[in-house]
Amino acid sequence: MANADADVTASEASKASPWPLFVALGLAVGELGIFMGLYPVAVGGLLLFVGSVAGIVQEAGYSERPWRLLGALGALLVVVGLWVVTTQTGVDTTAVAAAVDGADTIVLRGFSIAAAGVIALTGSAAGRFVVDDAPAV
Repeated sequence: MANADADVTASEASKASPWPLFVALGLAVGELGIFMGLYPVAVGGLLLFVGSVAGIVQEAGYSERPWRLLGALGALLVVVGLWVVTTQTGVDTTAVAAAVDGADTIVLRGFSIAAAGVIALTGSAAGRFVVDDAPAV
């Protein structure tokens, strides 16, 4: 009986999750893109990060599907991105337009964070309505 328990534990221990690697990689790439002003890299890294966090939470059994957490993290990115923009320009649209014309500004970094959030929200909605509501084949 004790031998059977050891076999189950050994087989469970050999199963490794790929998610922690992608969480760390997404956070590092997202930070690199934001701080270096590499906007597509920032958006891709942040998407990898929030998608991996949603995936690891689902794999751990804390949620049945990843879409709700992905949407919440996307909304958080939108709020943070817009907060960065408004702290630099206020709510004046002409100031935002003037800051966007600058090649290397904090405003563009805020927009890249918000863009990653919008894409994550779109992916969450697509997953919820397309993947989960798809008819069984």
